[in-house]
Amino acid sequence: MHDKAATRILVLCTGNSCRSQMAEAFLKSFDPTIEVHSAGTAPASKVHPKAVQVMKEAGIDITSSKTKSVQQFLSQSFDFVITVCDNAKETCPFFTGKVDHRLHMGFEDPAEVLGSEDKMISVFRTVRDNIKKDFYAFYLNEIMKEKAKDGDTI
Repeated sequence: MHDKAATRILVLCTGNSCRSQMAEAFLKSFDPTIEVHSAGTAPASKVHPKAVQVMKEAGIDITSSKTKSVQQFLSQSFDFVITVCDNAKETCPFFTGKVDHRLHMGFEDPAEVLGSEDKMISVFRTVRDNIKKDFYAFYLNEIMKEKAKDGDTI
């Protein structure tokens, strides 16, 4: 194993209250050696309580997570900047730090769903499961491939 810096990933959405928080938490759960941050182009005041609830159901506690603005990351370098909503993709700011790869993986915004409590929590669960599935595929196809190429032990 060599001293290559950890893979750095920024997951970006508009509010940083649901989708990007879930993606950040899942990536960290897949591999604690990667450095993952999430942020919003217009951050909400707090992480959505239903996002906290459905992540807890998946065995991941994000109760202490805070929303952050993308502004604090613009001068930093990342291996991947991944947008998870169309609005963030369209309004993604210019990074003065080096960004090796920009990716977009769009997911429905569960916070915009109206209806009964059961319907809303069901949508949050569906979005959570889709984020887990898609980000695990990303992890296997991008991060693990890179580690194998670099000769890291897996």
